[in-house]
Amino acid sequence: MERTLKDFIYFLSVERGLAKNTLESYQRDLKKYLNFLNKAGINSFIFATRKNISKFLLELKKKGLAPATITRNLASIRSFYNFLLKEQLVQKNPAAELDSPRAEKKLPRVLSFKDVELLLEQPETKETIGMRDKAMLELLYATGLRVSELVSLDLADVNIKMGFLNCDGKGKKERIIPLGSAAIRSIQEYLKHSRGKLLRKKDEKTLFVNQHGKRLTRQGFWKILKKYVLKAGIVGTGITPHTLRHSFATHLLENGADLRSVQKMLGHEDISTTQIYTRLTRRKIKEIYDRTHPRA
Repeated sequence: MERTLKDFIYFLSVERGLAKNTLESYQRDLKKYLNFLNKAGINSFIFATRKNISKFLLELKKKGLAPATITRNLASIRSFYNFLLKEQLVQKNPAAELDSPRAEKKLPRVLSFKDVELLLEQPETKETIGMRDKAMLELLYATGLRVSELVSLDLADVNIKMGFLNCDGKGKKERIIPLGSAAIRSIQEYLKHSRGKLLRKKDEKTLFVNQHGKRLTRQGFWKILKKYVLKAGIVGTGITPHTLRHSFATHLLENGADLRSVQKMLGHEDISTTQIYTRLTRRKIKEIYDRTHPRA
């Protein structure tokens, strides 16, 4: 079974071009499923039935996993059996007709523009690390990049003169995103006064490097963001790098950007994914109306 799982992960990597984080997610989900089958005395994926998969999902529910997590596990299993079908290792997909648990759709946390400004003011821009952190935060808010996309940027991906960056997003789909003047200034300062001091080798291609001159990791950026959120005293929980992405999209829509443009900048394949931000803007309009209209 392990060999088949490796073949599937290789297929996702080569044929579908999925990102490393997505591949790891598939592998984790399917290893859990594999362990469940082993405990049930089933020594091959091909002998598993719809009932076995239902019991696995029920076990995840009993462990207190969120509906969204259980849905993702089911999607991983479905994709795996579709691969087995393609390879003619099974005659049908036992997960095909299973229903996903209904997940409650929660609106994402979005910072106010005032809180974003407060956060962006926190790095000490006279210090080497502060200049780098300021450039990263400004760039994240200016472009709506995912944190994995931010730390994957190379020098060649940013065109300061033309004012845009080139990003390889999910599924290695390329997109071009404009840069704002504030982000451009911060990146220029970082490149001029900070990055060279952090480097250990002159031919380093990475845009944002850590204190050892190597590519900054997602976990490293999470720690940096957490530090500045605490320093800014921003109230509330659950502020992540994705919060700046949500804030980027919401603030654009609030100021008149059209949904299709925001979809392209975010790299969403389906516009329905982007439409959640219109719910946020409608909610804010209602709040303003209730607060300001004399007969609201």
